[in-house]
This record gives sequence, C-alpha cells and structure tokens, in this order.
Amino acid sequence: MSGITYSRQGDYLIPDLTLPTEPEIPLGRYAMMHRDYLEQHKRVTYLNLLTSGRLNEHLHQTEQAALQRLELLTKQLCKEQGVTEELKEKAPMQWVGLMNNIRSQAEEVILNELIFN
Repeated sequence: MSGITYSRQGDYLIPDLTLPTEPEIPLGRYAMMHRDYLEQHKRVTYLNLLTSGRLNEHLHQTEQAALQRLELLTKQLCKEQGVTEELKEKAPMQWVGLMNNIRSQAEEVILNELIFN
C-alpha cells in the first residue's frame, strides 16, 4: 500500500487524493440516463462505483443489456402484432406507425426494468 501525500494549504495539510483512472468507454443514451438516475437517486451506489473505478464498466454493461433487450422485445412485439416485411412493402406508413409504437413499448419496458432500477 502506498503512502498518502499531503499538500499544505495555509495552516492545514490536505491529502492528495485522486480517483482511480477508468478506461474511456463511449457511453450511449441508456448509459447516460442510468448514470443520471444513479447520481440523483442512488447516490451511495453511484459514489461506490465512481470511487472504485467501476462506473464506466457498469454503465457500459447497462447500455449493452438495454440494447440487446430492445432488439429482443422489438422482434417479439413485431411477431405478436403481425408487423412483417410484407406489410412494410404494402403499407409503408402503417408499418412505420406500428414500428414506432412497438419501439416505444419496448423502450418503456427497458427504462422501467434496467435504467430506472
């Protein structure tokens, strides 16, 4: 274990503390939303992840899980509601509307299950 160094600030010695360095991982929409949620509502968890150097890794895993779940839910809902490539060719505007609804439904599930939990 290394010793702690101090800096003199007037009459006080202040420890030179730094956070552990984390690898730079590009974070997407869901990761940023989850980070904001943790920072505002789960402060202890956020600070534990931040000070241990595992915050970016946790956010990246959450992002990947959200994207996989979004893809899976979208496919399942398309199958349940009969949205096919055939419908896309015959009635493209109807297909777009149905796909937007399906994506919104899937995203709502993801936000409740993964992001704001």
